[in-house]
Amino acid sequence: MSASCHTFEHFRARAKRFLPRMVFDYVEGGAGRESTLDRNRKALDAVRLLPRALTDCRSCHMQRELFGSTYAYPFGIAPVGLANLVRHGTDEALARAAVRANIPYALSTAGTTSIERIAKVAPEHAWFQLYVGEDPAITDDLITRAKRAGISVLLVTVDVPAPGKRVRDLVNGLTLPLRPSPAVLADAARRPAWVLQMLRGGAPRLETIAPYFRDQTEKPHASQIARRVSSPRLDWAELERIRCKWHGHLVVKGILNPDDAIRAAEMGADGIVVSNHGGRQLDAAPASIEMLPLIRKAVGDRIKILFDSGVRSGDDVARALSSGADFVLIGRPFLYSVAALGLEAGPDRLIEILSLEFANTLVHLGCSGVEQLRSEHVWQSEPVLHSH
Repeated sequence: MSASCHTFEHFRARAKRFLPRMVFDYVEGGAGRESTLDRNRKALDAVRLLPRALTDCRSCHMQRELFGSTYAYPFGIAPVGLANLVRHGTDEALARAAVRANIPYALSTAGTTSIERIAKVAPEHAWFQLYVGEDPAITDDLITRAKRAGISVLLVTVDVPAPGKRVRDLVNGLTLPLRPSPAVLADAARRPAWVLQMLRGGAPRLETIAPYFRDQTEKPHASQIARRVSSPRLDWAELERIRCKWHGHLVVKGILNPDDAIRAAEMGADGIVVSNHGGRQLDAAPASIEMLPLIRKAVGDRIKILFDSGVRSGDDVARALSSGADFVLIGRPFLYSVAALGLEAGPDRLIEILSLEFANTLVHLGCSGVEQLRSEHVWQSEPVLHSH
């Protein structure tokens, strides 16, 4: 079955046939009219990579050292909330796939598996993505739990001062736990394979933050879950407080402004993620890839730069690295891979495809290693055109 999937589009098409509309829309959707979601893809497509001929690349390698670890490839699995909606056990399956492939896996605060469990499944490969909510005590407890679990890399997400308006989730009435309304039941009935595996595994819960919900029977709307674990109170002073409490590697996730990147470097962050949250927050934001070269120019080599938003192929990984990133995080494709091919075969096949595509691109660019990718490999014949 895995031989039938060769591209992101193949995974997506199979996932759409397996998932109920409300779950597919949750994974697929963005904020507002989804202009930023669309802009991410168009801007990446506009980044042209200029080949170099007659270069001996027989010993091409793809390893990347980051935060004290050497990973097999310069990409990892991005944090995605509510992952177990796709299949029961998705969080753990992605963590196991990361171990097999020797790449990092980042668990979201809004994950459906606990920090402690993921750290046991992937002790050397697990990162934790922190949302900072209204209650500092919850933030501190999450940090303490991550420390005790042995997590070494903390991603602090800063681009969710308020939940994005995700229209698809509002229309579908997506909640967690799932509310068995007539519309939800009719939607699920059209996807019996998904229903059966959910019945066997049980309804997903927000395991990491479940202890902090006062009412365990509450069914928060998907667009409101972020409100429970994020807040406009997060500012530079709070980030510096977190920096003092966290003695591992700290990465600031959700940076688009070069001035913010400079300040993150100055306050002692080990890295940043140039990201617009995959188009799921501000629908008027620029594409992440548009801001990446400007941010690299602003901070130079003072800080590690990671990139996400819209990455769908090995070519996209090379585009990001050539535009200034040190490492790339990939989200939606991994959820589609699990939906399309299952818990083990899906992510393994996706990693195989991404690595083969990336290796092919490296050779075409005349590079024998990741470190040789430079801005000189990028050639853009015209400005990026945005849809309106």
